[in-house]
Amino acid sequence: MSDTLPTFEDVRAAAARLAGRVLHTPLLRHPLLDELTGATVLVKPEPLQRTGSFKLRGATNAALLMDPEARRHGIVTHSSGNHGQACAAAAHMLGMKATIAMPSDAAAIKIAATRRWGAEIVPFDRHGVDRDVLASVLAAERGATIIPPFDHPDVIAGQGTVALELLEDAAALGLVPDVFAVCTGGGGLTAGCVLAFEALAPRADVWAVEPEGWDDTRRSLEAGHIVANGPPASGLCDSLLSKQPGALTFPINHRHLAGGVAVTEAEVFRAMRFAFDHLKVVAEPGGSVALAAVLAGRVAAKGGVIGVVISGGNVDPAVFARALAA
Repeated sequence: MSDTLPTFEDVRAAAARLAGRVLHTPLLRHPLLDELTGATVLVKPEPLQRTGSFKLRGATNAALLMDPEARRHGIVTHSSGNHGQACAAAAHMLGMKATIAMPSDAAAIKIAATRRWGAEIVPFDRHGVDRDVLASVLAAERGATIIPPFDHPDVIAGQGTVALELLEDAAALGLVPDVFAVCTGGGGLTAGCVLAFEALAPRADVWAVEPEGWDDTRRSLEAGHIVANGPPASGLCDSLLSKQPGALTFPINHRHLAGGVAVTEAEVFRAMRFAFDHLKVVAEPGGSVALAAVLAGRVAAKGGVIGVVISGGNVDPAVFARALAA
């Protein structure tokens, strides 16, 4: 893997490479959302993406850039679900083998969806096993290539197509976001979106949004260097439970992000219910944190334009029932 930081041109190239392989998801609006925020809110609904999250973009871009010999030996990754499913789908698309290390307590719906693509699932203890070491061991055994969940230039570039599409679709409406809220775990989606905003809307304030107790990006931005998460907190937002920002993602995010905010479980459930009731989108907890921040007023632009990503919709039915009942 190259340690060279990706650029906006890499995002542009990824968009061309992914055309016809991933969906160009639409922009959604709702008058109640505008009324509640006092802004024009543009929602990018990645639950409508194939595999149900934005992760397919980065995984597919990285897989497409592998040479034929590397493809012959397949890919390996570790994931709580969305990236694993995306790698499995990308491998299936390109006729490769995929081995996915997944926490043994990962959402059953994500494990089943990953297995349906034909991937080999290797379970591990989320709190007792170093997932990066495990992935390295699995890759060495198989001669396979590791596609990390976020800290990889090709993955970052692929994820940046989320913001590229949003900005281009907004421009077609005569709109430019003043503020952008993005769900943040390890920072791959955030970094890719930053690259697009730096090029096409450099005056916009881009905010990283994380769940309470897993706000390593917020704290790292404030400290000016990478800070790891502390003792395990709530696992509700399972798709965002990274140990710390990435060595590639953090330098990109640090140079441009306006800051980071954290949202509560109650705010996450409110966002999930709002997305279901009004946008007709099923959103998972981790995929809802950016919308939660906008609804709670933690990310705001009165009289302006707000872009917000719902990043995934692969939610366990029991968890979704809790959101609807909250």
